[in-house]
Amino acid sequence: MDKDIHEILKQYWGYDQFRPLQESIIRSVLAQQDTLALLPTGGGKSICFQVPALAREGCAIVISPLIALMSDQVENLKKAGIPAIALNSSLNASQRELALHNASNGYYKFIYLSPESLQSEKLLNRLSFLNVNFIVVDEAHCISQWGYDFRPPYLEIHKLRNIFPDCPMMALTATATEKVVQDIQDRLHFKDEAQVFRKSFVRPELAYNVLKTEDKWGQCKSLLDKVPGTALIYLRNRKGTMEVAQWLKHMGYQADFYHAGLSVAQRQVKQRAWIENECRIMVCTNAFGMGIDKPDVRLVIHLDLPDSLEAYFQEAGRAARDGAKAWSFVLVGPSDVAQLKQKFLASFPKREDIVRVYRALLNHLQIGIGSAEGSQYDFDLSVFCQQYRLGPQQVIQALEILNKEAILEFNIQGRYHSLLHLKADRRTLYDYQLRNPAMDRILKVLLRSYGGLDLDYSRIDENLIARRINSSTYKIKKALKEMQGHGLVDYLEAGETGSIALLQDRQHFKELNLSEEFIEKRKAELLARIQAVIDFVMKDETCRLKTLLAYFGEKITEDCGTCDVCRRKRSQGKPSNCAGTMEKALRKQAYKFEDLIALCPNQAQAKEQIRQWLATEKIRIEGELIFMNF
Repeated sequence: MDKDIHEILKQYWGYDQFRPLQESIIRSVLAQQDTLALLPTGGGKSICFQVPALAREGCAIVISPLIALMSDQVENLKKAGIPAIALNSSLNASQRELALHNASNGYYKFIYLSPESLQSEKLLNRLSFLNVNFIVVDEAHCISQWGYDFRPPYLEIHKLRNIFPDCPMMALTATATEKVVQDIQDRLHFKDEAQVFRKSFVRPELAYNVLKTEDKWGQCKSLLDKVPGTALIYLRNRKGTMEVAQWLKHMGYQADFYHAGLSVAQRQVKQRAWIENECRIMVCTNAFGMGIDKPDVRLVIHLDLPDSLEAYFQEAGRAARDGAKAWSFVLVGPSDVAQLKQKFLASFPKREDIVRVYRALLNHLQIGIGSAEGSQYDFDLSVFCQQYRLGPQQVIQALEILNKEAILEFNIQGRYHSLLHLKADRRTLYDYQLRNPAMDRILKVLLRSYGGLDLDYSRIDENLIARRINSSTYKIKKALKEMQGHGLVDYLEAGETGSIALLQDRQHFKELNLSEEFIEKRKAELLARIQAVIDFVMKDETCRLKTLLAYFGEKITEDCGTCDVCRRKRSQGKPSNCAGTMEKALRKQAYKFEDLIALCPNQAQAKEQIRQWLATEKIRIEGELIFMNF
């Protein structure tokens, strides 16, 4: 019998009720129906599959293409006391074997896999022995050739349906056109009674704006002065983040910078300071933000044009998650469009560039003939680029194509936290503690502070352990390495090094199996995405929200009333939507609620606008009448 989903929501997430559509999606999959959910960024997708998986016996298999997002979700589940694992290239051989052993014993509730891993018959065979209750496909648009990020390995997901024929499948994505929606269902072999749920991308609390200016830094300062509260400023290059943050500090703001080139310790400190409001403004590249759910961001500024509307929508969407008013601004300089096009042409690799990167990888990592599928290697992107004089963006583009062609899987993030697994049994451990009193104190703190070390790899904090026994972090790390040498633990220290894993037996670079058609398709796809960004910032006649939603396949009849286009129309005496109509009316006289919403053809939007105005105290209610606060 399934557990109560509301009790699960309260127990693990602390919420009393679900967001709109979440409960319907959950009940659909619990009723054994294949389910497709389209929810925007920040719409609570993960709860839609995590709650039903916890309500039922067995585990859920989650397919996701993003290693960073997998790792983040796994750690959040572990913090909530829910066993989970991500089987991807960030695991070494011993971690993977332990994870599969634990999975076969029913230890995990969630097993995250990359789509590329499903091409391994060995892995599929191991999975076939598990008690699986749901199959979840995240970023499901990747399965469609008409989606914006088609990944051929997603076409292998149907193999799971053959292994688990009675398991319902849930597919999740933030954006999909009608054509992609149907293609997702066809390629995942959805049953006839499949359910499709859509949530509108309209977020009335978030205003999208484009400002054309020759003084972007000055405009940025002006916006920071006008909009109080936490802010994010996005740039494309690392040097720019440092320069802008330094300038803002000089101007008296609490600001810091963040990019992927910082050490793990630096990133942790900066991220924590921003989340805890010790730093108001984070100036960052797109390396910042993945998995961060800070509710009170009031302002997001793009000082450089984003690479795609998908990236922009996600980054802007990090504001206003508490439902209060927030603003997003893209600042456009005279040469920005030309620079964006030039960057695209310079960074996209040709086939010979991809082969060059692959050949350099073989040499750099010393991957010899006969290296088999699943072989894993440490990988430092910056060292690799310096050694072979390659640009980071060009290398990443090449790695993405090699990844999508299921040749390798890569993770350039490094490991933010140290991991530890207790390998010795209790008797061996007890004997070791008796013989080594100094180690005894460390082991006792480890066992008291972290549960399940004997079952799985767990995050540990050497600084915390050092404080608890009045020692130094250096001595704790040295002791853990000594224990590892004695075979008591497997200790993986946090570090900058990422990883690369072969998804096929090593290929000779001259015989590298690359699809010319796929490379050209990806180039055309990226060019179309850049053109969409250019159209969004350069065309000033259409409501920004309308333009954004049209790109993602959603049509609205009313303008948003809050973007720069709508505000300009209103200032010219041309109210563009029901918000403008109601505001103009209220400036003349007070209205009853029913009379005010009757002014608009879309009464649902009118009610939402009134709710927003009340929240921001733009209007007040006295008796039966609504007044504008002038």
